[in-house]
Amino acid sequence: MGDVSALKGIVDPDRSRGGMTEGTIFKIKKYALHDGPGIRTTVFFKGCPLSCRWCHNPEGLDPRPQPMSHRTSSGEIEETVGTVIGVDDLIEEIQKDVLFYDESGGGVTFSGGEPLAQPPFLLALLTACNRLEIHTALDTSGFAPAAVLDRILPRLQLVLFDLKIMDEKRHRRYTGVSNRTVLENLKRIAESRTPVRLRVPLVPGITDGDANIDSMVRFAGTLEAVQGVDLLPFHRIGGEKYRRLGMTDSTAGIDLPAADRVAAIKHRFESAGLTVSIGG
Repeated sequence: MGDVSALKGIVDPDRSRGGMTEGTIFKIKKYALHDGPGIRTTVFFKGCPLSCRWCHNPEGLDPRPQPMSHRTSSGEIEETVGTVIGVDDLIEEIQKDVLFYDESGGGVTFSGGEPLAQPPFLLALLTACNRLEIHTALDTSGFAPAAVLDRILPRLQLVLFDLKIMDEKRHRRYTGVSNRTVLENLKRIAESRTPVRLRVPLVPGITDGDANIDSMVRFAGTLEAVQGVDLLPFHRIGGEKYRRLGMTDSTAGIDLPAADRVAAIKHRFESAGLTVSIGG
């Protein structure tokens, strides 16, 4: 089953305050257009069992609130990134945009970090959204126990699945964990008939090689539930965040992908009959 033990210390127990389930998030993005259909609210969960070399959301790695410097006109100040919030409070915030969801065919997307690392919190949020008939999507690395995934899947209308590296040794080298659980869970999702879009980060020298792409294309061809592929070219947005968190920038030295290489990879997926977008 891979390195599911790496989730130890990140998968939180059901935290309650007065009977209310709580979780930790680090951002709520309103009017998101690239995290599923229509206009969406994207909720970023804090905590991730992976340590991807190219991660552009380093503030989402640690499951706990943490200090992060912020530059102002009068100098740098220290703020806390990460908020513990109850399900009812978060649902109240999500509901503020129901009109936009209804008019655009949108909804809410739970991203991260890794939402599956806070299963009681995620399940309670999905259950509430289902009751309110709000479209739900999950953006996930797929690295979680199968039992967690089985509880979550019936509450989802869409899965955005991050498929990074097909070779297990390379996956472990660049993300810190094996990909066996990841691939098993992707097959599990596809077998459940839950619609899936694959999200493929294009990181020069790491994920964009011919062998990796060809292996992905072959694997995707075996999954009937895959609706399409989003190619996500590497960018440097996260670099400054590492400094502000007092962390070593793991993205330093990674080149930006060439436009012709991105186009060639897009063509490779399309030649296999898959619908492809660039940038989500």
